Amino acid sequence: MRLVFSLVAVAWLVCAVPAQQLAPSPLWQAVEQTLGRAAAPQPGGVMTFRFPRTDLSVMVGDVPIRPALALGGWAAFLPTATGAIAMGDLVLTTAEVAPVERALEAGGAEVMAIHNHLIGETPRLVYLHFMARGDPAAIATMLRAALALSGTPLVAPPAAPAAPMSLDTAAIARALGAPGKVNGGVYQTNVARTEPIVSDGVTLPPAMGLATVINIQPLDSGRAAAAGDFVLTEGQVTPVIRALLAHGISVTAVHSHLMSSTPTLRFVHFWRVGSPAALAEGIAAALAIQRK
Repeated sequence: MRLVFSLVAVAWLVCAVPAQQLAPSPLWQAVEQTLGRAAAPQPGGVMTFRFPRTDLSVMVGDVPIRPALALGGWAAFLPTATGAIAMGDLVLTTAEVAPVERALEAGGAEVMAIHNHLIGETPRLVYLHFMARGDPAAIATMLRAALALSGTPLVAPPAAPAAPMSLDTAAIARALGAPGKVNGGVYQTNVARTEPIVSDGVTLPPAMGLATVINIQPLDSGRAAAAGDFVLTEGQVTPVIRALLAHGISVTAVHSHLMSSTPTLRFVHFWRVGSPAALAEGIAAALAIQRK
C-alpha cells in the first residue's frame, strides 16, 4: 500500500499527537527495531532517527569531515491522528543516488530535493531529501529498504568516547546568541525561526529540518571548520549571502527542501575554515539578518 495519501486531503489537516503519548508505545519500539537505532524525542512531538555516514572517509582539501559536521543523514517523524509525516535527508555517494531514489519512490515517498551541501569533497556526496506520509512502521520499512541500497550502516554505531573539546564553546554560544552542544567531536547549534511554518495545512516543528544548523569542528593549529545551512525567507537570502561572503564564508548551495510552504523557504549552505572567533563572528552577522 502506498504511503502517500494524495487523494485524501484530510490527512494534511490533522493535529500532531503529543510525543509523550506515543514515544513509549509498541509502535515506536517497532520503528526503532526496524531502523536499528533509538529515536531521539524532539520538541513538538517529533521523533528523530539519525543515520551518520560513519562508513565514509570524506575530505575537503586537508580537512577530514567528521560525520557530525556534514555527514549526518536523518529522518524525523511527526505523529498525526492518521499516522505520521516523515521528512529526512540521506547522505549518499553518487552511485547510491539512483537505487535509493527508486526504492523511496516505490515505497510511496516523495523525493523533495537532490543536491550538494559541500563543494570539493572527496568522495563526491549527494544529499537526498524526502517526505512520506502514512503508517510509521510502513515508512520505517521503506526507509530501511532504501538505506540497504547504500553503504549507510543499518545498525547504529556504538557511541564514541567523549573527547576533550578544544573550542571555547561558551564564547561561540555568546557570539551566536544561542546555546549548543557537543556531538561526535563537533559543536552544534540549531536556531529555529520564530514564525510558524505550514506546508499543505500542517504546521511543521523546527525539528522537521526547518531550523538553521551551525556545526563547528575543531582542527589543528587553532583552526576550525564550519558547515551548515540557514533557513531563510526569500527576502533574507541575498542579505545573508552578502553577510557570509563579507566575512570570508563560502556559500556552497542555495536551494529548497520543500515543494511548498508558508512562508516560502530557501536553504543557504555555507563552509569556511578559519579561527573559531572569526567563524562565530561571520555566522552571527548572518543570524542577525535571519532574526529580523
